[in-house]
Amino acid sequence: MRRMLAAKTGFIMTGALLFASTAWALEDADEAHIEALVNDTIAPLMAEQRIPGMSVALSINGQPYYFNYGVADLEAKTPVTQETLFELGSISKVFTATLAAYAASRGDLSLSDSASQHLPALEGSAFDEITLLELGTYTAGELPLQFPEAVQDEAAMVDYYRQWQPESPPGSHRLYSNPSMGLFGYLAAQSLGKRFETLMQEDLLAPLGLENSYYQVPEAQQPHYAYGYSQDDEPIRVNPGVLDAQAYGLKSTAADVLTFVEANMDATGLDGSLGQAMATTRAGYFDVGNMTQGLGWESYAYPVTLDALVQGNSLEMILNANPVSRLSPPQAPRQQALYNKTGSTNGFGGYVAFVPSEQIGIVMLANRNYPNQARIEAAHRLLTALTDGR
Repeated sequence: MRRMLAAKTGFIMTGALLFASTAWALEDADEAHIEALVNDTIAPLMAEQRIPGMSVALSINGQPYYFNYGVADLEAKTPVTQETLFELGSISKVFTATLAAYAASRGDLSLSDSASQHLPALEGSAFDEITLLELGTYTAGELPLQFPEAVQDEAAMVDYYRQWQPESPPGSHRLYSNPSMGLFGYLAAQSLGKRFETLMQEDLLAPLGLENSYYQVPEAQQPHYAYGYSQDDEPIRVNPGVLDAQAYGLKSTAADVLTFVEANMDATGLDGSLGQAMATTRAGYFDVGNMTQGLGWESYAYPVTLDALVQGNSLEMILNANPVSRLSPPQAPRQQALYNKTGSTNGFGGYVAFVPSEQIGIVMLANRNYPNQARIEAAHRLLTALTDGR
């Protein structure tokens, strides 16, 4: 059961920004050590990156800890709380991949199926030779990072896919792509016969107890929905787009995302199909340098150096087509590995990482998009200190 640590929130004015320091009702020295470590890591990060608000959640041996800093709304000075909703950006992809893996565990699709098998409109296109696995691992032949500007509705989306031609043989190169993961989620929903958002709510979010995760934030939850901020401190939220839900559209709390992380580390008590789905997402399908590409999740043999994590989440890895080595058979989910995923929208930046063998996980959500390297350095510092201190 999730233990709620009561917080007393005080405000400290630093320059032009308002930071909330969270004083927890700590029960022992270990919790005091964790709080001090998190505060000493996150406060400088927020100051350096000009982050208005941030929520951090840790899981250590099954025990969750929550820390909230700063404001969700600069103008109203609304403090970040455990109920604050952040845009997850591409962290949404690990949720999308789990739904597709769930469809596979039920037998509604196979990862080896061609993409066109689940969307007749694509028959006769390049997607006759591209598998669902290749879509879910960004190895479909170099689909681009974003759709062209002209693709504004479902009909234009289907026409785009029908006309698109691979730049490299499917399965040979990885190019990070919203249209690739977006189509993966779209086809998974096709195989299950319902709208993607409905399936996510009924088959994934609700069974996991994620009660504060939304694709469309309901009116009653709008007061908890943080504003993201541009580099000019203008309030901003994500714009709707084709396959946005599947690729980058989830809004959630750090607590809900941590629950998802904990389920990935320990699926005890989950429905068998859902637990199997989570394992499927953590399997390794392609090696890209030191990084192993799963479905949504990216993993590294543990212990892992900071340099390897930074390189695996670098702009070079995101923007360039990198050659891959297919793992056949796929690598089984590893305990001794660090799994991670970054996510951004124009106004938000997040990072999630966990190590099953250490039973430790971290969620960092912020209402500014700031460099991946800074996120990873902060998380790596926390994870290293917490595991070395055992």
